Amino acid sequence: MQLRQLSLAVPDVLEFVGDDTPVAGITDDSRQVQPGFLFVAVRGVSVDGHRFIPAALAAGAVAAVGEEPAAVLNLPAGFPYLRVADARRALGWLHAAWRGFPSRRLALTGITGTDGKTTTTNLLYAILRAAGRETGMISTVNARIGGLNLDTGLHTTTPHPADVQRYLADMVAAGATHAILETTSEGLAQRRLAGCDFDVAVVTNITHEHVTAHGTWEAYREAKATLFRGLATAAQKTDIPKVAVLNRDDPGSFDYLRAIPVEQQVVYGIETADVDVTATDIDYTPQGIRAVMRSPWGAADIASPLVGAFNVSNILAAASAALALGTSLDAVAEGVVAVQGVPGRMERIDVGQPFTAIVDFAHTPNALRAALLAARQWVAGQGDARGRVIVAFGSAGLRDREKRRMMGEVAGELADLIVLTAEDPRTEPLDDILAEMAEGVMRYPRVEGVDFWRVPDRGAALLHAVKLAQPNDIVLACGKGHEQSMCFGTVEYP
Repeated sequence: MQLRQLSLAVPDVLEFVGDDTPVAGITDDSRQVQPGFLFVAVRGVSVDGHRFIPAALAAGAVAAVGEEPAAVLNLPAGFPYLRVADARRALGWLHAAWRGFPSRRLALTGITGTDGKTTTTNLLYAILRAAGRETGMISTVNARIGGLNLDTGLHTTTPHPADVQRYLADMVAAGATHAILETTSEGLAQRRLAGCDFDVAVVTNITHEHVTAHGTWEAYREAKATLFRGLATAAQKTDIPKVAVLNRDDPGSFDYLRAIPVEQQVVYGIETADVDVTATDIDYTPQGIRAVMRSPWGAADIASPLVGAFNVSNILAAASAALALGTSLDAVAEGVVAVQGVPGRMERIDVGQPFTAIVDFAHTPNALRAALLAARQWVAGQGDARGRVIVAFGSAGLRDREKRRMMGEVAGELADLIVLTAEDPRTEPLDDILAEMAEGVMRYPRVEGVDFWRVPDRGAALLHAVKLAQPNDIVLACGKGHEQSMCFGTVEYP
């Protein structure tokens, strides 16, 4: 493909220097440059990609993209260079153009939020499949394309723009008409989804998380909001409306996102009168959820093997998006009941033990509260034989410090026995993280060594929690979920 043709896809081109040239590939990693490649110089957190333009040229790059003026880069005379306002954004659009803009041939839904994104993504995927729609999906756990189920990595968020566009192109090639992308705040802020023309934007909630990565709560919320703002400029597709799906029950997102102009809004909430889609007559059991879903499209009985009030909200979010895309109520009910569970999301581990063991991804105060409330519902339903709620969890290093105390407080309030342990301490001292968590626990009448413990080694912590368990107890291992690695220092250890 010719460089000038690719450049037409890039917003905010400030300068085009040199002649047109054929391009054999695109990369923002100078180590991956091959002869004929276009190199995109992206500014990272600690490394400026403009420094690697000479290395890219030496490896055979025939053109470069960056934010610096060509005059200050000492490029060879006549070397093709594209100066842009935002190289990260340009990278996404270049990969989209390279793949033929695959999102424009799909009804594309983006699902964002602090908690519940992966479960909601899987629910919507199942509903659309039940409706007979050939659908692809990219989540932080896996990607589903045609008949393939692909692992998206050990410890990932939104994939790199090259991978996002490749996955979407593979979906189109496999005959998909619909696609769902789980969209993280960091993925949105880092423009990894630039080049994706969304039709439906869904929010689960926006709660306390990732403040360190974004600088402020307002910046974190605005990163989520870019998914909704992007609907206004996304390519219009025949007979597919631009829809925002909003959670009336979430004070962190509802008013802020509702103010963003869009063609259509669908509002959901649990047992709420002033919404479009709601659930009533809800029955919570350890075996799952039963409810009546009511909407402008009609009412339907919903049954799900998922548990807890938070999953009712996830079901409503997925159902709202599906109904806005023209899916029938029967398909919604069929898809919801088909989702038996999501790896690492309230996932039961049963090897014949006399207590209930559950792995969950809860790594925020809100998610931990939801998981513990669900566990309390279960033990309350046991009557005189009710057991205790035992939880083991950590809090990540180099992330929002305030949530460490908050999560300790949630556990102190709702769990019977608490084991504090590691969750990706990264370069922070683990003992310091555990001390901040313990401070939150001890705001309740707790005694260390009696009803809460600090066990730095996660394996030893889980063993300790299991040894505490008696018949009818519930043991929750929270914070890692599906993830298959732990970060100590700067290394991910399987």
